[in-house]
Amino acid sequence: MLDILKIGHPVLRERTKRVKRIDRGIKILAKRMIEAMGEAGGIGLAAPQVGQSIRLIIVDHSYIEKGAGPKAYVNPEILKAEGEAVMDEGCLCIPGVRGKVVRSEKITLKCQNLEGEEQVITCDDLLARVFQHEVDHLKGILFVDRIQIPDKQITEGRIPDPSLLRPIPSKAL
Repeated sequence: MLDILKIGHPVLRERTKRVKRIDRGIKILAKRMIEAMGEAGGIGLAAPQVGQSIRLIIVDHSYIEKGAGPKAYVNPEILKAEGEAVMDEGCLCIPGVRGKVVRSEKITLKCQNLEGEEQVITCDDLLARVFQHEVDHLKGILFVDRIQIPDKQITEGRIPDPSLLRPIPSKAL
């Protein structure tokens, strides 16, 4: 089982490297990430959260579509973003902390599946939010960096060291 890193670990702040070849190792990592995400009760997981500085994310579609399950996305890149929506978010790397984050309401994402096939996905609402949250991890950005007015929970010491926060504009993709 993979361990999910917590805020403060340096790999969480790194910009990830592109996956050049989808080999057996990437497929095994994706499978293990799916297991770790399920065990932790998450809806998404990015490779940096398990200590791998590569462009790989997992999204559990069962929260969005009945009968669907988790899928892996390699080298995801947001091509287009529209609208604005505010929603409460949390993260497996920052247990017990939640906050309202402004994100784009609709996005178009380019990526590859585990077979190396290119995909272009247009989505909105919760799925768009999850993709944006996970793609942020690939840039070294955590959801708490996007909270415009820190929630009371954050200021009450749920984050071990406030210097770990790196506030950024909410719409920066």
